Amino acid sequence: MKARTSKRLIAMALLALIAASAMAQDRVSKIRERLLNRDMSTVIVAAHRGDWRNFPENSLEALESAIEMGVDIVELDVQRTKDGKLILMHDDRLNRTTNGGGVIADTTWAYISTLRLKNGCDITTKHKVPTLEDALLLAKGRVMLNLDKADRYFDEIYPLLQQTGTTKQVIMKGGRRAEAVQKEFGQYLSEVVYMPIVNLDEDGAEQRIETFVEKLQPAAFELIYAQVDNPLPLKIGKTLQGRSLIWYNTLWDTLCGGHDDDAALHDMSNGYDYVIDKLGARIIQTDRPQFLLNYLRGRGLHD
Repeated sequence: MKARTSKRLIAMALLALIAASAMAQDRVSKIRERLLNRDMSTVIVAAHRGDWRNFPENSLEALESAIEMGVDIVELDVQRTKDGKLILMHDDRLNRTTNGGGVIADTTWAYISTLRLKNGCDITTKHKVPTLEDALLLAKGRVMLNLDKADRYFDEIYPLLQQTGTTKQVIMKGGRRAEAVQKEFGQYLSEVVYMPIVNLDEDGAEQRIETFVEKLQPAAFELIYAQVDNPLPLKIGKTLQGRSLIWYNTLWDTLCGGHDDDAALHDMSNGYDYVIDKLGARIIQTDRPQFLLNYLRGRGLHD
């Protein structure tokens, strides 16, 4: 009797694990579907370097916290060591974010793996420098990943995505022209989502967007502008509707015409309201993911 009960409990636990895994996979599929379908009914939230206010930036703990928070995308930065190991770190040097030092490209993984990450207060923590593979396995089926700076090494990164089964949950962005993107990354674009980055303050920005739409039909554009009197952001928000989603970074003021996270803290109408309702953003990358999620849920714009 006890043996049958034990087997039944084990079977139930296995079914629960399978169901949880399926739900996670389904969540990633839904986020990707919203991107590819240019869904305007909700706003997708991207956490910049993970939940770095509570854990060291680009750490596995910052990634895990952002996932548990309910964000849709986590932005992570990729660097490569002297011996070819792909790791998570924003800077090309170790000095700011670890208790070590030196240029990453001139340093071996054997040394970097011994280091500890620092938090935002410059205090050394117990957390270690993760590899890109670590992050892919942790995020698999749970959240989309924007791999920043990854276009430099993408021929090396893509086999790792295949190996970990994460090719369809990665977003790559860059400032290359449409023709260069087709030539360099065309073989990956049936699975990996590519988003062009366009600075709207630069001459020819509108034509660059039109060229990308014509040649690659990108699911979304990351747009940047600092000049508050620039009329193009308002215009582009309308002309791209139904063609591509718009991603804005609200990390600081010069990325979004002053309508950043700090503006939202003081006056929501000049912050997230403006970015969504005036600029047409349906993807927002933030340094305050929980704050943004709470706001969006209050408006019915996020699950």
